[in-house]
Amino acid sequence: MAAEEESFLTHLEALRTMLLKSLLALALGIIPLFFVAPYCLDTLIRYIIGDNQVTLNYFMPMEVFLLQIKTALVLDLLICFPYIARQVWLFLLPALYENERRFIKSIVLISSSLFIIGVLFCLFFILPMLVNFGLSFSTPEIKAVWGISGIMNLALWLSVVFGLMFQFPLITYSLIRSRIVSYDAVKNKRPYIFTGILIITGILTPPDIASQLMLTIPTYLLFEAGLWAARSSSKTQD
Repeated sequence: MAAEEESFLTHLEALRTMLLKSLLALALGIIPLFFVAPYCLDTLIRYIIGDNQVTLNYFMPMEVFLLQIKTALVLDLLICFPYIARQVWLFLLPALYENERRFIKSIVLISSSLFIIGVLFCLFFILPMLVNFGLSFSTPEIKAVWGISGIMNLALWLSVVFGLMFQFPLITYSLIRSRIVSYDAVKNKRPYIFTGILIITGILTPPDIASQLMLTIPTYLLFEAGLWAARSSSKTQD
């Protein structure tokens, strides 16, 4: 019993160390990024709006300041994600076999890259499309008057969501490679997986069909990519 308690305390201490290191990295990163955030915010707004004749408005004295803080937090998460992912994997390593450790170490970089690609895909492709879609309803009688908080909260939230959803191919690949599920079992459940993705994206995105489809379609294609990669890897091993 004493050995079990000692093992539990060891794992608890490792978890505490992992969380403290991750939080410390985020705390150190937020300081310089707070001063960079206003320039990033201006650049992002100019890119998202593009050539459209739209002026973003703010309605509260602290509104833009709070947006700068949110922007700094998202930038902090984006930059620190590789380090945090590494800390999480290091926490899990002692419970894994040697072949599992090698596999997990190899996917840390891939996981970080997919997160960053997802964020960039959202910022530079999806958001301009959403803005243009919204402006398509404008007429001489109906003018678009947007608040900066609405646009930027959408941009920051969707950036994080896309970064996380872009982990989907890695999750699919890892589950099949580790033999937790079989390739055939996943392949035969495509309709259920698509429905699940549709439900998840419906929860994570704003209540409009355009945002949901713009997240659902890339996520499902990434699932198929992970499935194909797992199948190719299995053939190579065989």
